[in-house]
Amino acid sequence: MIGRFSNQIVVVTGASSGIGKAIAVEMATQGAVLCLVGRRLETLKAIAQTVQETSPRSKSYQVDLACDEDIQKLIVSIQQDFGQVDILIHNAGIFSMGAIATTPVAEFDQQYRTNVRAPYLLTQALLPILKIQHGQIVFINSNVRASANLGHYAATKHALKAIADSLREEVNIDQVRVISVFPGSTATPLQAKIHEMEGKIYYPERLIQPEDVATVVINALSLPPTAEVTDISIRPFTKPLPP
Repeated sequence: MIGRFSNQIVVVTGASSGIGKAIAVEMATQGAVLCLVGRRLETLKAIAQTVQETSPRSKSYQVDLACDEDIQKLIVSIQQDFGQVDILIHNAGIFSMGAIATTPVAEFDQQYRTNVRAPYLLTQALLPILKIQHGQIVFINSNVRASANLGHYAATKHALKAIADSLREEVNIDQVRVISVFPGSTATPLQAKIHEMEGKIYYPERLIQPEDVATVVINALSLPPTAEVTDISIRPFTKPLPP
């Protein structure tokens, strides 16, 4: 397969569905070799079958990113299977709502481990081989604002931006690019769950589509080495429904 990412090794977390799946599918058509990372084995197998025709060397890895042991096993497996990483895409994340006064700290810890600590640890471990390849790192973040009942989730997303911004200042000298993407409401299984939690009717056709985000990410990754996109905000373009 000849394409923009021909034979590049691309790690995508949260590849089972939504934005991660859309990115993986499109990158496979561009010749990338995917390391598909997710928690649910059955859905991983399904996405692996989807990309098999265009990217037969791709592999899937069942990983709980809240578990350090799983992350360490993933790192060893990727190094053994491929020996290099060209692009690392952090897409996995979890969401919950609740007031700071009543939300158990264990719930905050779980979000922190998945949304912040896991990307930090995975980036740190893969950074030496990313530097060799003059690679690229993408953080799929969120445009969430700090507001009532979203404090612990918003805190993890603000922390993820700080990590990306600091990392960029540290690794640009090694010709590694770092991109943060901030999608608004996107038609994913997570967004359907959020609407249910908020008691709202879910209209996926009025939201950003996962393929929209994938297109933007792939275009940013395709820039020539003389330019770097740092922050991308995306929002739905349709008008809201009347009350």
